[in-house]
Amino acid sequence: MAIARRRIDLEEGRAALAAWQAAVGQDTAGQEAGPGTSPSRAVLATAVRYSLEELTARAPGNSVEVRVPPFGVTQCVEGPRHTRGTPPNVIECDAATWLAMVTGRLAWSAAVDAGRVAASGLRADLAELLPLFASP
Repeated sequence: MAIARRRIDLEEGRAALAAWQAAVGQDTAGQEAGPGTSPSRAVLATAVRYSLEELTARAPGNSVEVRVPPFGVTQCVEGPRHTRGTPPNVIECDAATWLAMVTGRLAWSAAVDAGRVAASGLRADLAELLPLFASP
């Protein structure tokens, strides 16, 4: 299986993720750092794209499509390859929810239960893969 080429530089991605955490009031160790602000659209886009690339690197495959509109989409998780039409396993959420899940601020199950994530299909479950960037 071919590994997807990264488009976001690792350092740039890490910096965007750290900037997002600072903007929403979380330090890089995952602790609340007080009231946050809205991150810029560029920071949000880079952090989302970097984290989607990281998900694909950790769980390569084509059986699940993860959508974070309008910033990015990726296919990941080994299994049957989807080639036409709407994929059978789709996960979709907004950027703030996605970044909260990948950094450990929000658990996968809590996001699904709260209706912040739309997940359809038997393989549309990222509970075992998230968070990607948990605090030590």
